[in-house]
Amino acid sequence: MEVHGSASRTFSKHITRHVTALVVVSVLAAAATTALADEPAMTLKWSDRVLQIQGEQIRDKRLAMYYLEAYCRPGSTNRGFNQTVIPHTTELLSASDDGHELKLKSTVSDGIIVDHTITARHDAIDFRLTFHNPTDRASELHWGQPCLRVGGFTGLDEEKYLAKCFIFLDGRLTRMPTREWATEGLYTPGQVWVPKGINRDDVNPRPQSKLVPSHGLIGCFSSDESLLVAIAFEPYQELFQGVFGCLHSDFRVGGLAPRESKKVRGKLYVMKNDVPALLKRYEADFPEQVRKEE
Repeated sequence: MEVHGSASRTFSKHITRHVTALVVVSVLAAAATTALADEPAMTLKWSDRVLQIQGEQIRDKRLAMYYLEAYCRPGSTNRGFNQTVIPHTTELLSASDDGHELKLKSTVSDGIIVDHTITARHDAIDFRLTFHNPTDRASELHWGQPCLRVGGFTGLDEEKYLAKCFIFLDGRLTRMPTREWATEGLYTPGQVWVPKGINRDDVNPRPQSKLVPSHGLIGCFSSDESLLVAIAFEPYQELFQGVFGCLHSDFRVGGLAPRESKKVRGKLYVMKNDVPALLKRYEADFPEQVRKEE
């Protein structure tokens, strides 16, 4: 009986310590979750096709996106961009009082209607687009350009910011300029990376890299490299480094048949410089791109 009693007391102490540890872990996890939830969300303002993103998370307190720069036809690689762009107008439908959500409506000259919902969180901006063709004619709207201006975020001018920028090649983060940097195109400078399955005749008429990106992410680091910004859209047409301190993950539409609707989504991440955490978020948000890459 003494042996059994001692064993029972030992087991009881073990259980008590185990339960206490679980309680501590649970409390810490809850505190971390609460702290995460308590971080202020970024705020959004839109006017004259420029989306302003503000927040304490951003080094210079703001990012700007030319939203949208253009809706484009196919066959764009080797012709003047004025022949590729389909004119459009965009209007602000609503803006939440706290600055965390915007609703926009684009009317494209061929009749396409695009509804946008843009939502700000503490470390990401979410884009949801619905394209609808209410006409009885097929649309050539093939891809679109949200233009993210990052010169201020990197703390460098339009010529030097390139060294802070990255894409993923062979599964690894690769700084720009990448190897085999292309220099010839209808317009120069700049760089276009075309993913698998996309026709190389249907992208930006800038120098086109022979390298195929392994991720649908493009991004940059802040001036002190403590933060990063990265953007992805699904489906996506190309990744592009531009000439105005900008980066693009340009989305794909692929045309619209009469009465057809399609959806596109995107995510702009604003995070601490933690690339594994970025990739984990990206893989969760865009599982179809991960499957395509495998």
